[in-house]
Amino acid sequence: MAELNEAELNKAELNENLDLVVTARRLVTPEGVRPGRVLIAGGRVLAVEDVDDADTVPASVPRMDAGDHYVLPGLIDSHVHFRTPGLTHKEDWEHGSRAAVAGGFTTVMDMPNTVPPTLTEEAVREKAAMIAGHSLVDHRFHIGLDPERPELLATLDPEVATSAKVFMAGHHTAPTVVRDPVALEKAFVAAAEGGVQLVLHAEDDLLFQLLDGWWGDPENYREYEARRPRSGGIAAVARVIELVRRHGTKAHILHLSSAEEADLVSAARAAGLPVSFEVTGHHLSFTDEDTKRLGARTRLSPSIRQQADQDRLWEALRSGHSATIGSDHAPHTVEEKTQTVQKSPPGLPGVQELAVGVWTGMRRRWPDENPDVAVARLVRHLAEGPADLFRLPGKGRIVPGADADLVFFAPDATWMLSAHDVRAKCGWSAYEGWTMTGRVERTLRAGKVVWDAATGEFGDYDGRWLSCAPAAVETKGV
Repeated sequence: MAELNEAELNKAELNENLDLVVTARRLVTPEGVRPGRVLIAGGRVLAVEDVDDADTVPASVPRMDAGDHYVLPGLIDSHVHFRTPGLTHKEDWEHGSRAAVAGGFTTVMDMPNTVPPTLTEEAVREKAAMIAGHSLVDHRFHIGLDPERPELLATLDPEVATSAKVFMAGHHTAPTVVRDPVALEKAFVAAAEGGVQLVLHAEDDLLFQLLDGWWGDPENYREYEARRPRSGGIAAVARVIELVRRHGTKAHILHLSSAEEADLVSAARAAGLPVSFEVTGHHLSFTDEDTKRLGARTRLSPSIRQQADQDRLWEALRSGHSATIGSDHAPHTVEEKTQTVQKSPPGLPGVQELAVGVWTGMRRRWPDENPDVAVARLVRHLAEGPADLFRLPGKGRIVPGADADLVFFAPDATWMLSAHDVRAKCGWSAYEGWTMTGRVERTLRAGKVVWDAATGEFGDYDGRWLSCAPAAVETKGV
């Protein structure tokens, strides 16, 4: 018998440790879409092989064949509100993470506007302890900026958080709004000193207060968009850009809503400033005409704007001007949403609907586009982009050494979303009745199935609080 060379010996040793092999004709890798095999052990990707390579994997190793489905890296939603602690009557981590994996997401980043708000390192650790054993997804937290103590960002422990949420405008669940320009600048200075990524709700609350004092509260949803006008976002984004220019702070504008804001941030980024922006599924999917018709279902903050704004956001997605897509998953109960216009809170569930909703929009807007090009854009904004921006090691790419987070995605499946499909605790969706193109058939986290659409079954609630250790912050070369 011929002796094995070193490469063959290494392959034999590798095969002894394998837990699973996933074969795909449409594997979405950083180099493009291609046929391939993903070899998985211990929850991580050991190797990515060409299907033409000799298959030396022992027959005893379990296998999954994705057929004609795309196999994507596990998606990342960097903007969710899973409502723990204090608001779990409308969402909790078990339901929120079910919605996430059913939508193809294996990692989420949760916001701090809970009860009490997550403003300290101790509060972040307590939140992580509450969630342990209740999450289908891996997770990290944006700490909240305390307007009374913005200097805390300068010494933020990166193992606890590397990003901080700043509310420049308030609404029903935002108790820590920064209205003082001096405090806001102190936050930018401290964040730059501590290497903290700011994520901002960038609207000018004082401007809104001024207009509210003149106009009064809106009495119906025909008036809603005009009563929360684009001028609030434009003014706030301009202020953020100036503070970034002055202090070099990294800033990411959340749920950007207007064409003018997209132009401002794109120009600032082209000028070399470390500022970027997120588009949300709902700003890509709905316009102010939908809010007039649907009322509280699409009452958002920032508000849903006009068709021209939606068109500009789609162009930002196509051109790559936008950095990430987020769901801003923010459920409320039906009872809360059916109060008066003044009392009904802004927000909707969206993590489950995000990827398929955006995919549906892309296929309708650009029907002649090569689907491989479209899926690469989806992965860039929902996996690679957030992994890089928020320094999530092992996430966002199917490469050796990465976490074995995979999504089987049927790009041509057509189905209608109903309330029965909704996994969020609130039990409703603004997308009810939509005919969707594309469906998540199976989601794997750490090499194990956490969602199977064929059976409707979920996996183990053992999602991890992701380490933010400085030694493990790079993701591009995993």
